[in-house]
Amino acid sequence: MTHSWHSRVLPSTVEAIGQTPLVDLARIIARNHLDGRLLAKLEYLNPGFSKKDRIARQMIEDAEAQGLLRPGQTVVELTSGNTGTGLAIVCGVKGYRFVAVMSRGNSMERARMMAALGAEVVLVDQAPGSRPGEVSGADLARVEAQARRLVQERGAFRADQFQLEGNFRAHYLHTGPELLVQARCRIDGFCDFAGTGGSFAGCAAALKERHPGTRCYVVEPEGAAVLAGQPVTNPNHPIQGGGYAMGDLRFIRPGLVDGYLAVSGEEAARTARDLARWEGVFAGFSSGANVAAALRLLAGELVGGTVAVLLNDSGLKYLSTGLWNEAQSGA
Repeated sequence: MTHSWHSRVLPSTVEAIGQTPLVDLARIIARNHLDGRLLAKLEYLNPGFSKKDRIARQMIEDAEAQGLLRPGQTVVELTSGNTGTGLAIVCGVKGYRFVAVMSRGNSMERARMMAALGAEVVLVDQAPGSRPGEVSGADLARVEAQARRLVQERGAFRADQFQLEGNFRAHYLHTGPELLVQARCRIDGFCDFAGTGGSFAGCAAALKERHPGTRCYVVEPEGAAVLAGQPVTNPNHPIQGGGYAMGDLRFIRPGLVDGYLAVSGEEAARTARDLARWEGVFAGFSSGANVAAALRLLAGELVGGTVAVLLNDSGLKYLSTGLWNEAQSGA
């Protein structure tokens, strides 16, 4: 993962994970009349179309190295679809059976993709009052309970993305250093939507080691900004993959966080549509949230600076949601 794969033949798809491009979003900056640079890492160009491919590989390879995962053993994990897709790819190549446990509130193209990649997909009904397409903390708790049952029943290895250090390590060892090499300049700010907190923490740690003055911000959904100490008023926000109103994300250490930014679902969707239209970037809700947060920083405390973000997953994973409805109607 430390060398570019573009100039050689790879032994498997697993080795194609990482080394994603970094793009200057100069057109979005110009349209918003801002001073500064916004650099976006196209994580949706990983084989499973999201940044989660990185942690899937790291967690499985760490477990193999530590003797925690036996040949032929089943792997189980809860997922909003992205980690599950990455694990389906890695486990398929390495010969492990993978069971993905996912809420029915997540977009169905994710379940279909995981199944196509060889995963067994177990769908869990949403909690009363939850809306399709909007996964709440109560929904996630149901998925967690089912994942634990399956681990016990099948003697499986739990690829626990909320607890395993491989989540942090994937971004500390690879994503963050890639940002530093590709940017070729000081990165003044970094902001990232908090799901498990692994990509924020890993990148923030790597960036701050190189430049302690780099300011790193956690992005959360408006109405579910628990990490910022706010009350939950909208647990059913549409930004899939995070904002579950969980205040105990183990990877996010206080020393890494310089601030918190809350983005509404509408703002995230609008920015994702702008990315598609003006930058040719087809990404999802959380990517829109990251760019919206970065634009706010460049309009305020980091005016004139360079801000980096991750574009977490592909817009193809949201075709069954309302994300692209306005774009289709010509809005």
